[in-house]
Amino acid sequence: MSRLYIYTQAPSSRVDYIFSTLLSALGIQDFSFTTDQTFFSQLPHPKINYSAERITADELWISPARLLFETRIIEQQIICFDCNGSKAFFKTSYSDFPFDIFAASFYLISRYEEYLPHRKDMYGRYAHENSLAYKEDFLKLPLVNIWLQEFRKTLVQKFPSSTFHPKPFTFVPTYDIDIAYSYLHKGLARNFGGFIKAMWASEWARVKERMNVLFGKQPDPFDSYHWLHELHQAQQLKPIYFFLLASQNKAYDKNILPSKHAMKQLVRQHAERYEVAIHPSWQSGDKEELLKEELKALEKISGKKITKSRQHYIRMNLPETYRRLLDTGLTEDYSMGYGSINGFRASYCLPFFWYDLQQEEITKLLIYPFCYMDANSYYEQHYNCDEALKEMEHYFRITKEVNGLLITIWHNHFLGTDKMFRGWRESYITMCQNLNF
Repeated sequence: MSRLYIYTQAPSSRVDYIFSTLLSALGIQDFSFTTDQTFFSQLPHPKINYSAERITADELWISPARLLFETRIIEQQIICFDCNGSKAFFKTSYSDFPFDIFAASFYLISRYEEYLPHRKDMYGRYAHENSLAYKEDFLKLPLVNIWLQEFRKTLVQKFPSSTFHPKPFTFVPTYDIDIAYSYLHKGLARNFGGFIKAMWASEWARVKERMNVLFGKQPDPFDSYHWLHELHQAQQLKPIYFFLLASQNKAYDKNILPSKHAMKQLVRQHAERYEVAIHPSWQSGDKEELLKEELKALEKISGKKITKSRQHYIRMNLPETYRRLLDTGLTEDYSMGYGSINGFRASYCLPFFWYDLQQEEITKLLIYPFCYMDANSYYEQHYNCDEALKEMEHYFRITKEVNGLLITIWHNHFLGTDKMFRGWRESYITMCQNLNF
């Protein structure tokens, strides 16, 4: 496509942000904005008129909602309707596209609703039940990407010479290492406590298993690292490992300590083979200096500069969490999803830069959304391994259909040999083997 021009009546950082985000997703890099109506009317097409009235006959006209020209964060009137088999909102009556795709996409991708007053869940997070995607039943769809496919068809109809070069579908497996081992390297006190707890509950199989592991008679049930390495090599996958390195075991932080030789060895082993990232502890959500300490520890152990993160328990609140990551020097985050249900939190399955709504500015923090986490399937949705496989296959199909980026979260203990998770390893390997690029 030759240079695309966009006319707006007034400059707006929101307009700049969402047009850049969506056009880049379509593979359109060469575009310019103008507020000069005379200049715009004399331009050859292709061109998009994003204003209240049509200017020329050869433009693609989208009548805008108010959202992108506002600078306040206020409750929006959202009325969903069916559009080409999908939900949409910010309906337009006379323009060349049935709704304001740019304002609607901005509302979802910026997580506008998370800045409004809302109910928190038991962990102090934004509850997924608050979201428009959950209420309108499109949480399991990358709705913005689906809209973009329809928008691309409209552009081709209006400008037949248009060509697009979107990036191909990609799968990135990611792993949270927040309980590296079930029994090993936990010290005398923690293992003794585990023995007492298991005996009190008459879980004699657990007592025997712990004894066998500690005396080297069988592998630790959470140790899936070598198995995963073989899987990645066989399927030519490039995973990312997120390590929790809290200096104290407290609250929801239960990993072996980073001061332990075994933890250092585990991190170094993975850093040599794969990309490693920080998994900020629950404690660091209350004390920013802890995040800096954990990041410094991971860089020292791995010998690498760390730029990626994902919040433990997906503990994040906007804009505080993302600002803290930026202040710490992190530039990529993989926390955009829910820790209570699977689906597309931002209704989008491509990376995007975080827009700070309170500051009204585009930031340098690149967000990588995930749509599937094993713990959500098991603990929250109460799926068995076969149901989880069907769920994974759904996210694989829908993400591939829109040339998206499929990011899944797994934990090493789900993929080990613990009887509690019997069958989950097989479901995961089936999904990986069925991926066709």
